[in-house]
Amino acid sequence: MAHDYYEALGVPRTATEKEIKSAYRRLARKHHPDVNPGDKAAEGRFKEINAAHEVLSDPEKRKKYDRYGERWEMADQFEAAERRQGGSGRFRQAGNGAGGMFGGDAGNADFGSIFDNIFRRERSGPRGQPAQRRGQDLEHPVEVTLEEAFRGTTRTLSLTAPETCPVCGGSGDVAGATCHNCDGTGVVANAKRIEVKIPPGVKTGSRVRVAGEGRAGANGGPAGDLYLVVTVLAHERFERKGDDLYTEVTVPYVDAVLGGEVEVPTMTGRVALRVPELTQNGRQIRLAGKGMPALGSNTVRGDLFVRVRVQMPEELTPEERAHFEALRVLRGANAGR
Repeated sequence: MAHDYYEALGVPRTATEKEIKSAYRRLARKHHPDVNPGDKAAEGRFKEINAAHEVLSDPEKRKKYDRYGERWEMADQFEAAERRQGGSGRFRQAGNGAGGMFGGDAGNADFGSIFDNIFRRERSGPRGQPAQRRGQDLEHPVEVTLEEAFRGTTRTLSLTAPETCPVCGGSGDVAGATCHNCDGTGVVANAKRIEVKIPPGVKTGSRVRVAGEGRAGANGGPAGDLYLVVTVLAHERFERKGDDLYTEVTVPYVDAVLGGEVEVPTMTGRVALRVPELTQNGRQIRLAGKGMPALGSNTVRGDLFVRVRVQMPEELTPEERAHFEALRVLRGANAGR
C-alpha cells in the first residue's frame, strides 16, 4: 500500500527541514510503542512516521521522492533508462496527471518496457538469482540529561523492526505467487527490545549508531543501521557550550574585595574556588578540565567557567557603617594625592 510521506507527517510539500523535524518528533512521541503498548494501529503509524522522516529529512532522498514518489529508490535507474531513450524530463513526479508515476505525454518512449527492464535488473542477480540490497537506515529520537551525557548511559528500546521474511527469503513471492506471510513485501514486523549504550560526551544532534537494527535488506541483503538522535535536556545549574560548561557563584562583597574562597558545584561534586582580591562583579574564572568529556575520548575534558556575582549587604550595623565611612574618607584622601 502506497503512502504519501508528506501526508504521513502532516506537513505540506513546501515544508522546511525544521518543520519536518518538529512534526516527526511530535508524532513519534505520540505513537511510540512504549506509549501505546499492544496498539497495532499506533505501531503501524509509528513505522509509517519513521519511514517518512527517513526520506524527507534527507535533502537528496527528498528530491528523488518528490519526483518519483514511492519508487524514489529507483531514481538512478529511471534516469539512466530515460537517457537511453534519448530524452530528459519524461518521468513525471508521482501523482501528477493521469499517468501517475509515468506521465501520459511520454512521446515515443516505451515506459512500460523501461519499467519492466528496470525491475527485472533490480530483482535479478547473476544467473537469475534475486539481487541483494542493503536495508535502509532508521533514526530514533532520544533525550538524556546533562548528567547522563557526562557519565554515559543506556536506553532500552522497544522496536518493531522489519526483518527479512523467512518464508520467501525477502523476494516477496513463493513459486511465482505472492508470499502470504509478508503480502509480497519481502519483510515482516518483529517486536523486540534492545539495550543501547550512549557514550559520555554526547551533544544535542549526536547520532549513536546501532549496527544492523535498521530496515531489513532485500533478498537476504544486510540490514541497515539504527541511529539514536540525541537531545540533551537543559540543566538548572549549568549552561553548555560545546564541551565547556558555564555556571554562576555568589561571592560575599568582603571576599570580592579582600580575596577569599568559595565552593563551586561541578559535574563531579563541589570544589573550592580561590577568588582573587578586588574581583569585579561578572568576572569569569576558569576551572580547567572541569567541563564535559569530549565525545570519543577518555582523557580530554572541557573547562568550567564560573561567573562571579558579588553579593552586597542588605543592611549595615553601626560599626560596619563607621568602617565604611572611614574607608570613604581614606579613599578620598588618597585620591587627592
